Parts: sequence; C-alpha cells; structure tokens
Amino acid sequence: MMNQGKLYIISAPSGAGKTSLVKRLLAEVEQLSVSVSHTTRPMRPGEVNGSDYFFVSVDSFKAMIAQRAFLEYAQVFDNFYGTSQQAVEDNLKNGIDVILEIDWQGAQQIRDMLPECWSIFILPPSIEVLQQRLQGRGQDSQEIIARRMADAVTEMSHHDEFDYLLVNDDFNQALIELKSIILANRLQKERQQQKLGSLLKNLLG
Repeated sequence: MMNQGKLYIISAPSGAGKTSLVKRLLAEVEQLSVSVSHTTRPMRPGEVNGSDYFFVSVDSFKAMIAQRAFLEYAQVFDNFYGTSQQAVEDNLKNGIDVILEIDWQGAQQIRDMLPECWSIFILPPSIEVLQQRLQGRGQDSQEIIARRMADAVTEMSHHDEFDYLLVNDDFNQALIELKSIILANRLQKERQQQKLGSLLKNLLG
C-alpha cells in the first residue's frame, strides 16, 4: 500500500525509562504516534485517561477480548493490557509509523501476526540503577518493587527476541539511538521508492 506506515514494538523492564524516551521521541519525530493501550490497572497520579491509557474495568476488557478488538493483550502482574487493532491499522494506512509499548508476551503475539514489524528492547545500565529508579518513583511499596525487580529479570531474559538493543544510561544518547532507528528505516528502498516516485520518474526520464 502506498505510504504505508511502519509498526515498531518497544519493550523494556519497568524502570528502564521507556515511557520517557518514547514521549521525547514523539515530540521530535513527525508522522509518528504511540498506540494508547487499554488497561484494567488503576490510574496513577498525573495520568490522563485516553492519553496515557484507556482505563477500563475487567468486565469491559473481557468483553473486548470476546469481540476480538485487540491486536494483542496480556496479563501483567494483576492487570490486563491490550492494543486496539483498529486504531493501529488506521494509523498505518495513513502513513503514520506506530509504536507499541508492550511487554515481551505482547511482542511475541505481534511478531506472529505481523512479522514485518521492527522490535526494540531498552535495557538499564545495571541492575542496581534499575532498582534505584523503581524506588525513586515513590509510588510503590517495597514488596511491589521486589516483585517488579523479579519480573524485570524475566523480561530482560527475552532481549534476544528483539531486532535492536539500546541501553538507557545517558538519556540523550539513548534518545539519539532510538531516533536513528526510526529515521534509518524510513530511508529503506521500498519506502523511498513510494515516497519519491515522481522524483525517480523525472530523474530517469
């Protein structure tokens, strides 16, 4: 399809800085959007329904599963997360690159359905820094932090399933690297041939 957007999966353990990096990436790169997931988890301070997530009840989420409304969904901790298939497809058809911020389980589902997507995994610089970041949030109990740390190790064990690996030690450097992946893929021959059709026709006579 002409001007078809590209689908990107970005995964990371909790505390690796994925959300902050994606937020800056969206501010600096045009024709790029992030899919807003549905979740059954409670809203955190500062979050906005419809912007950070679509916050729904467990019953509503299960109804959407029955309606096959999700491109992928998974249970993380005690909550459900899912990606709306229609919203992603609409953006891609309009030539907008779409980012899915999902865990390794969701990434596996997406790769099985859409093997042409690109996947990126973000790592912390050390396990100690990861724990410091989780504690620095000041939102979770020590029990929850310990649980998140255990799950982070499980999450990171799936890093070899991804196409790109980034380390978020220096935020600005990680942002440059993340941006370079998006921009380089836009210069691929197939996408450029679509975009530059008139120029190529003129140049080649």
